[in-house]
Amino acid sequence: MKETLAWLRAPAAIRVRAEEMLKYAEDGRSQWFAVDPNGLERAVQATLDVTRKRFASPADIPFHSRWRHFEAGGRDRWAALAPRLSGLPKDEVARRRIDLAVVSVLLDAGAGPDWRYREPGTGEVYARSEGLGVASFHMFANGMFSRDPEGDPLRVDAERLRALVPMDVAMGFQVKAHNPMTGLDGRAGLLRKLGEVGLERPGALFDLVAGGSEVKAAAILAAVLDRLSPIWPTPMGDVWEHRALGLVPFHKLSQWLSYSLVEPIEGAGLPVVALDELTGLPEYRNGGLLVDAGALRPKQTSLLTDSFAPGDEAIVEWRALTVALLDRIGEHVRVHLGMDATRLPLVKVLEAGTWFTGRMLAAERRPGGGPPIAVRSDGTVF
Repeated sequence: MKETLAWLRAPAAIRVRAEEMLKYAEDGRSQWFAVDPNGLERAVQATLDVTRKRFASPADIPFHSRWRHFEAGGRDRWAALAPRLSGLPKDEVARRRIDLAVVSVLLDAGAGPDWRYREPGTGEVYARSEGLGVASFHMFANGMFSRDPEGDPLRVDAERLRALVPMDVAMGFQVKAHNPMTGLDGRAGLLRKLGEVGLERPGALFDLVAGGSEVKAAAILAAVLDRLSPIWPTPMGDVWEHRALGLVPFHKLSQWLSYSLVEPIEGAGLPVVALDELTGLPEYRNGGLLVDAGALRPKQTSLLTDSFAPGDEAIVEWRALTVALLDRIGEHVRVHLGMDATRLPLVKVLEAGTWFTGRMLAAERRPGGGPPIAVRSDGTVF
């Protein structure tokens, strides 16, 4: 089992299973999806159109990470906060940025269609991932996660996380009867578990990977999976059974977190390399792009009318196919933009990108902009 778990945690295993799932669908064996090359080309062209509208040059594309949500509304909130950390060594600033990124990513499960966050000071209103990001940023800035909120608020401490209750999280997210949030108890429970993994603070992840002149992206993921795995509801984490292919790993939230640690690590002077060893993120915006563009054609109408659990066969297939087809989209986008994988790694294609295109198509097709396939979440979807 140890060998199996070790393999399932490797990014290469995610791609192996995703490619097997793609062949499975292309061979007509899937009961749920057919793969349409014309639809894939539509997804590529839609992504290119969004990319060109959002960025004057491919060189301007940043990483797809939690830090983009901290910039919602065109405000660089971290830059405004950073002067409060002046005088600290670069390594300690990196630890505090990692503190923030970890708790914010773990709070990033779907909030539901009715939740909103009104930002103090600006009065601007945000929903979904941007709202969750801005809200968690202010929770951090106000010392909600610190053991010394008055004297040293800009940090996250395990002892404080262990004491969090759902009401703390509800207050931070402005949850009320008229502003409900999905999975509130699950979020609080996840942060309490984070406080019990044996790290004094999430920022200690920096010291686990910062041992040389550079850091490999896969090493960040390995550290995340190794040290944070006790928080997940199942021992293997984001790994699911498929009747034909066996165990299918994704580690979506762990990879999203790994991508979100790149900027803090590089800010400390350590380049992060081999970013494309990690995969695309199999979540509902990227997966929704493929369904809405016609790259994945549902074979059963129930896919678009029913709701599913994360472990249901349809969702396992949808997510694995998303990983495989995001690689194809990345290859095509680079050709059209005249870039290689070093200058335009997949994490930038996602930002450029597939995530925003998925959101745009969802808004055009469904009131509220929800995904084409509904997945039930309790706030701990990983």
